[in-house]
Amino acid sequence: MKLRIRDNSVRLRLSRGEVAQMQAEGRVRASVSFAGGAALDYVCIASETASEPAATFDGTTLAVQLPAEAVTRWAASEQVSISGEQQLGGDDRLTLLVEKDFACLAPREGEDESDMFAHPAEGDGRC
Repeated sequence: MKLRIRDNSVRLRLSRGEVAQMQAEGRVRASVSFAGGAALDYVCIASETASEPAATFDGTTLAVQLPAEAVTRWAASEQVSISGEQQLGGDDRLTLLVEKDFACLAPREGEDESDMFAHPAEGDGRC
């Protein structure tokens, strides 16, 4: 699972295996280790109680919750993403995007894309 954070947005990209794991187990977890033993864990959860995408952060773990029925539809279809906005108070909001991870159209050295989804523009010269 890939994590991208930019300003007030969080984006997760899941491989084929991770989407299957979400569908079967209801969660996917990953971690980034840092010097000194610190780590940032991040998890994507299919929640029976969530009605909209939402995120929490407890100081070590970023948890993105998605409605379970939305995950089921997404995993079993050509739908690319699940998105939402979480109100944070005042005018602040957090944009959330969980996507299927597509293989790149141009090969990149050192990248293992064997578990990625086929790119929708593959074969037509577009990116």
